[in-house]
Amino acid sequence: MPGIDDCLSKAMSISGARGVSLLDWGSGLALGTAGESPATDHEATAAEATDLVRAAAESLSFAESTDPRMPLQDIILTTNGSYHLMLLVGTVFDSRLVLHLWLDRNEGNLAAARFRLQAIAEELVLG
Repeated sequence: MPGIDDCLSKAMSISGARGVSLLDWGSGLALGTAGESPATDHEATAAEATDLVRAAAESLSFAESTDPRMPLQDIILTTNGSYHLMLLVGTVFDSRLVLHLWLDRNEGNLAAARFRLQAIAEELVLG
């Protein structure tokens, strides 16, 4: 079963992928990155993406789960030129992980990327 580097490499093979990060949305830290960053660097993107995930996860309007560790499944943000797919990753330990995939809107297929990223996340093993 793949670890973080293999997971990120597989995510970068998704059509239209420009960058991907595995983030701890509790702390705002990037645990691993690959490809480009939509901001000045991966650390800035990690902080901004985790702020968005945290706001949605803590919202009574959006977080409908009975599991406080997994209040959301994913968040999709669209811009004129790209998609940002943020998929919360379930783990056996108490963590707050999210895979953030940045897709080129002209080259990527959002539906296919969402299903592929979910399959990659299910294979992820943190060592």
